[in-house]
Amino acid sequence: MIHQLECPVETLIHVLSGKWKPLILWHLMESKKRFNDLEKLIPDASQKMLAQHLRDLEREGIIDRTVYPTVPPKVEYSLSEYGSTLIPVAKVMCAWGENHNKRKYEESAS
Repeated sequence: MIHQLECPVETLIHVLSGKWKPLILWHLMESKKRFNDLEKLIPDASQKMLAQHLRDLEREGIIDRTVYPTVPPKVEYSLSEYGSTLIPVAKVMCAWGENHNKRKYEESAS
């Protein structure tokens, strides 16, 4: 439930909450992916959790799900136009993570 005056950071956390959602977005920044592709890229995520996160992101308008009328059906996931506005956020988070890992490594090496 979205409150009228909800903090923007709370909104971001709500939309991206879940262990795998940021990784799903990260992989979809590169290109469209099928479910099996995402399973291979995020092997620790269960099928159930991956499917749930994909549904959540689709419901929020962050990703698009395209079903092709083939036998068997082919389904691809991609960032929506709106979802692509998260790319700069994801890149900043990645840079912060790299710096943090470097800092922790340097601390443990000394």
